[in-house]
Amino acid sequence: MVLREELEKREHELLSPYACKASDSRGRRLPEKPDKVRTAFQRDRDRIIHSKALRRLMHKTQVFLSPEGDHFRTRLTHTLEVAQIARTISRALNLNEDLTEAIALGHDLGHTPFGHNGEIILAKHHPQGFRHNEQSLRIVDVIEKNTRNRTMNLSEEVRDGIVNHTGQAKPFTLEGQVVRLSDRIAYINHDIDDAIRGKIIRGRDIPKECVEFLGREHGERINTLVLDVVKNSDGKDSISQSEDATYYMNRLRDFMFERVYQNPEVKQNAELIKIGHLIVSLYDYYLERTELLPDEYRDLIISDGPAEAVKDYIAGMTDRYAINLYVKLFVPSGWKLESGGRCDADFTGII
Repeated sequence: MVLREELEKREHELLSPYACKASDSRGRRLPEKPDKVRTAFQRDRDRIIHSKALRRLMHKTQVFLSPEGDHFRTRLTHTLEVAQIARTISRALNLNEDLTEAIALGHDLGHTPFGHNGEIILAKHHPQGFRHNEQSLRIVDVIEKNTRNRTMNLSEEVRDGIVNHTGQAKPFTLEGQVVRLSDRIAYINHDIDDAIRGKIIRGRDIPKECVEFLGREHGERINTLVLDVVKNSDGKDSISQSEDATYYMNRLRDFMFERVYQNPEVKQNAELIKIGHLIVSLYDYYLERTELLPDEYRDLIISDGPAEAVKDYIAGMTDRYAINLYVKLFVPSGWKLESGGRCDADFTGII
């Protein structure tokens, strides 16, 4: 049997001096007895994998709203692709793969229904604003609880990597920095793949200069960017790309905003108006009726206030849950005669 102590010893013997070792962790907000066979970061990864928040990502939009097809990315498949890219980079740099994977799996737990469109709407309507990275941290710190009413209580290194995977601050571990860059590598390239599959663009539309540097195929581009990160970060105390890779990746991102992210076929302004109305209506409805919130969110009212609890509930919804709930609350349903019941009303003269 390989015990935790042996795994921690191996990390110190085998990993890069720049890697974050589990035994050197800054710890958890609430002290816990160490596991017998898993390191702290392995334990964090397992808690995220078994969370309800991760499972819900399966039914949350990545780019395309309710796509008709089984092969378009969802927020969950995006998360898995980020984890794969990040682990490849960490393995090549001899960093801590367990920490890298835990951060990658948890980085998008706080995403709203309907992708970034839902985030923008909720940010405008919620008095304190909304950022999905901050909500991801709130999920692991406050919202997600086990059957014994305990939060995930993740290590400081994983928490830092989750909240700083986007924004101005940079993660203090190299593993967190790897995930931050892997997130961009993943979404730019898989969004190109989905846009081609959805016939929004064609492969030959990709800027020629980007193709020449990065490659024409999906796998080629990712491989080029991964190798570039490894080459430019090897033996250093930070994670970085070359200037050329940064330029061409940003060029691809600009191309995607121009041709896909702001494309009326994808954006579907009429649908976005509906999404905005849906989210705002649900938010206002529950803010006026907080007693109808599920128990786990109603419990947050005392500590965080009603608006924060409602925001948490809305942000946690999947696309289909939000739609079904909206229909249930706001769309009239046809009158039905209960099975076995009688209808004694007099309809004489109506027809």
